[in-house]
Amino acid sequence: MGALPVFRWHLAPDGYATARQLRAHGLRPGGQGVAAQLERPRRRRAPLIAYLYRVDRAKPVRPMTPAKWAALEKANTARRTCPRCRQDAGYVIPTSLGMCVPCADAPALAA
Repeated sequence: MGALPVFRWHLAPDGYATARQLRAHGLRPGGQGVAAQLERPRRRRAPLIAYLYRVDRAKPVRPMTPAKWAALEKANTARRTCPRCRQDAGYVIPTSLGMCVPCADAPALAA
């Protein structure tokens, strides 16, 4: 396999899209490899790279099944549940704290 074609930022030909652009159109790469790349030059640093996929080889996004929706809801509930007080915090628990804000502030308030 040869080297990938490299295009300058905003100068990619029609028929190529990034993964985010594919997703915005209801598509996914579908197992195809990277077809090309974009390079955005930066001063005194390495260029930003964006990988491109062929739009004609992209496949439709798979629909969410009831089982996938249930698994997603269970995962999000676990991210919102404080391990200390076991309450639903109503927001995703920050990993930097490891617990809800009231539980993290409790030792400071007690002192």
